Amino acid sequence: MRSFLGLFVALVLLTGCAPQPEVTLPTAPAPPTSTSASTPPAPVDKGMPPSEPTELRIPKIGAKSSLVPLGLNPDETVQVPPVEQPMQAGWYKLARTPGELGPAVLLGHVDGNKQPGIFFRLKELSEGDEVEVSRKDGTTARFRVRRTEQIAKNSFPTEAVYGETDEPELRLITCGGSFDQSARSYKDNIIVYASLI
Repeated sequence: MRSFLGLFVALVLLTGCAPQPEVTLPTAPAPPTSTSASTPPAPVDKGMPPSEPTELRIPKIGAKSSLVPLGLNPDETVQVPPVEQPMQAGWYKLARTPGELGPAVLLGHVDGNKQPGIFFRLKELSEGDEVEVSRKDGTTARFRVRRTEQIAKNSFPTEAVYGETDEPELRLITCGGSFDQSARSYKDNIIVYASLI
């Protein structure tokens, strides 16, 4: 089982999520594979087979976006969608695919290019809200939000976000809190934790 303990992913948004790499990030897992039609679906507690995510939908906040794969920059910070396209969300491809056993990570801008981003209203999500992720194999992974937190970037909960889990989980991450004009950076992150239904 791949371990993501100790992983710290810094959002590098021109809207102010400054890079703060602290440890080595994981190597890329094996490419996702799809299962044949004759393979029965895995039980929820074991997760779904790997399949690249294609679209994100969050009905409560009216968020809908295709998903672009995101890797690492040369400085080992995580790539983000272009700030010129703030309504574009992305999937961190070095983590799990949504629905797989373990944590999958989706990233989006709170704002950019002087307009709201795809995760502008992310902080409004609360326990019980649903998140849907369409996958390349034609299935949909449905998640229920457990909690939403706002936390200072220098207190990022690395293990809680990226540590191994006993069930398929999803993390949605963006910037939040007040904006430090001198540092050109938001001071906090908004993190949503959700579990596969």
